[in-house]
Amino acid sequence: MGFFDWFSVIKRPAPGVPAKTAAEVRADLLAINRPTAPFIIRDGAPEFVDLVGEWRIEDATWYAIFVKAGLKRSFKVLMRIDDKLKEVRSIDERRSVEWQAGYPALSSEPGGKLGLSWEKEYGRGQITEYAWGKGYAFTEQGRYGEVYNYRFVSSELKTPLQEAVTKAGWVWRGIAFGGL
Repeated sequence: MGFFDWFSVIKRPAPGVPAKTAAEVRADLLAINRPTAPFIIRDGAPEFVDLVGEWRIEDATWYAIFVKAGLKRSFKVLMRIDDKLKEVRSIDERRSVEWQAGYPALSSEPGGKLGLSWEKEYGRGQITEYAWGKGYAFTEQGRYGEVYNYRFVSSELKTPLQEAVTKAGWVWRGIAFGGL
């Protein structure tokens, strides 16, 4: 791996690793999903890409955790699987989130429907995102103590994706500018 590979976020497979088919790479990426992860890997058709990895910000099981944590930004990894070049190209997206009544709110929708608000901030490229915090207050038992402790780091989502791709004998190529 050369300097420019690191600079442009290119991860290559170990020498001699046989390349899997595009269908197998897609299956390997989707296999990263697990109920205990704060992210999900899903079909990317709504975004006009092959796959999307994102924080589970709208998932009923996870939204309370994100609200308590005061998460202010959503994070997505958009992926395109290129069978010809045996590489997965990725670009990250970050958008601001506004919470209303404990739910992510879409302020642009009429009638105040619940959803996500994307109006304050938007970023695209290769993004490293860190969010962490601890909160102390009186607990239900009446004692003062830690009520939450969280950490959301973009590498928790991106690293398993990169490892799945390189173990499949493919190249992971992070795109900073332009399209996939």
